[in-house]
Amino acid sequence: MALPSPPQPLCLRRRRKPVMSFSQPKLLPTLLLIILVFFHTFCLSQNVIEYLPGFPGKLPFKLETGYIGVGEKEEVQLFYYFFESESNPEKDPLMLWFTGGPGCSSLFGVITEIGPFTFDFLNFKGSLPSIILREHAWTKVANIIFLDQPVGTGFSYATTPEASYSNDTYTSELDYEFLKKWLINHPKYINNPLYIGGDSYSGIIVPLVANNVYRGNEAGIKPLMNIKGYVLGNPYTDAFGERNEKVPYAHRMGLLSDRLYHSAKINCHGNYVNVDPENALCLNDLESINQCLNKINIRMISEPYCDSVWKAKEDVLSSDVSFSEEIPINFLQPVVAPGKKIMCRADPLVLLYIWANNKFVRQALNIREGTKEEWIRCNQTIESGRDAPKETTSYVCNVKSVVGYHQNFTRKHCRTLIYSGDHDFICTHTSTEKWIESLKVPILSDWRPWFVEGQVAGYTMTYGHGDYELTYATVKGGGHTAPEYKPEECFALITRWFDRNSL
Repeated sequence: MALPSPPQPLCLRRRRKPVMSFSQPKLLPTLLLIILVFFHTFCLSQNVIEYLPGFPGKLPFKLETGYIGVGEKEEVQLFYYFFESESNPEKDPLMLWFTGGPGCSSLFGVITEIGPFTFDFLNFKGSLPSIILREHAWTKVANIIFLDQPVGTGFSYATTPEASYSNDTYTSELDYEFLKKWLINHPKYINNPLYIGGDSYSGIIVPLVANNVYRGNEAGIKPLMNIKGYVLGNPYTDAFGERNEKVPYAHRMGLLSDRLYHSAKINCHGNYVNVDPENALCLNDLESINQCLNKINIRMISEPYCDSVWKAKEDVLSSDVSFSEEIPINFLQPVVAPGKKIMCRADPLVLLYIWANNKFVRQALNIREGTKEEWIRCNQTIESGRDAPKETTSYVCNVKSVVGYHQNFTRKHCRTLIYSGDHDFICTHTSTEKWIESLKVPILSDWRPWFVEGQVAGYTMTYGHGDYELTYATVKGGGHTAPEYKPEECFALITRWFDRNSL
């Protein structure tokens, strides 16, 4: 059954037509455009949120939520959270941010990664979670739009069954349409430096959207955007490269012995993905490798493996993207008792489920009734599109590599920041380094440490020529994704990069 159509906004009351005269007739089209944009702005609903359940008093930052219809007949309704910069919103960068998956809600990015608030897990008493401010929020230095995309993610929805189906390329087109409409409705940010950003599977989506923006500007499509580049964290970039690099990475991190790694490298000819089914020596080596890796926490290899929250894949090398899957029923069980040691980083996720599904929270965020029965962090019918046939999923991952897009950006006026947590086994830093090297961009600054509070925070390189520059950085001790594990270091990273300072 089709979901209800979005409510029609209440526009301004019709006023008496003013008497106007124009000494220069050619100004009329421009003035008409301004008038149309003016009325369009006021006809779209904007929800400025001043209070949130769980936070005492008025929010100390500007939060806006809303829906923007995109696609044919606007049958896709994309939900967003917009946080205005706490520093200088008129001049600070504007960043459109995507959370990975595909199909994982941007609210997860807000709460656990780069947003301005999170939950007080240690003092949770079993009712509505208390909100606490995050010291190292990226919203202190940037205006950020967190978008629930593709359709079916978070609080985004489709008004018809047909509109609920999507893929990488179509999603990126709708994201670009969303951004155009959002900027028309928020003209004060049209001149801010624009960056497209995201992490994890958004490593596929961000280059596609950025490419749409550059092409739109070149074609003169209004509004013209002040795009400066893009930001990627722990990015999934190339289906074969990400998967094939897991074996070398595991060896480098001490998870495989020299003997086993070199045996597999010889017997599999360096290809651990497209294996000849008759190659028994390679298959035996891969079976031994899987036994070594089966109980490793792939989000952060040095932290405990938690099968109470994450449903691991039996074969770490079997999927295009070896993301562990959540077991939703676990979030309905009692949470860790106050004062008890937190063994698993995923334990506090239960608070996110409780908060996002609270009716008062939904009312505060202005979630449309009847569009989402339950908020879930990652929509499995979308996320399963990585390996499922088209007829069993609502999403098709039809772009297997975006390395070519990155290559194309090297010929544009473009700044790029790419960072990787070096303990991430989902999108390894070594696979990212390989495709960056394949771009053949001259090195401006070779491998060196970067520091926070006098300590090595990771290692960095800078590439560039002409108007193109790419900064790459590892985050020492960071997992998937880095800001969740190393917030202070990642905040220093993005602040310095926005300010064009050396890391």
